[in-house]
Amino acid sequence: MSNHSPDVYSVPAKFRSLENLHVFFWLVKDICWCTGFKPLGVAMIFPTLIVAIYIMWKNRHIVSELAHNIAIALWITANSLWMIFEFTGTDEELKNYCLIPFCMGLAILVYYYAIYLPMRKTKRKTKFV
Repeated sequence: MSNHSPDVYSVPAKFRSLENLHVFFWLVKDICWCTGFKPLGVAMIFPTLIVAIYIMWKNRHIVSELAHNIAIALWITANSLWMIFEFTGTDEELKNYCLIPFCMGLAILVYYYAIYLPMRKTKRKTKFV
């Protein structure tokens, strides 16, 4: 299979480095959350979310990547809200609000897998008949 096939998705090394940096930011944020290091934990929300949105934007032309990257950005948002609620001692009252972005991300992926992907496979099969 050649790299020019529409079924092959390759990531340029420079972009892959950015994705790896994103994982680093995310881990630092979550380690700060786990250890209670509030200033750096809250500060790490911004690079983590900004890089997630940038990755989402750069891959917007690939529906699968777009759906998954939107879900990731929503996951980081929910995760960050939960961290802030815990840091401020309001998590017991407010953590249910984290369900909004969590469920939005889940809804996007359910739509992708349950509706979009089967519909696309059906169109692909009928195209060759």
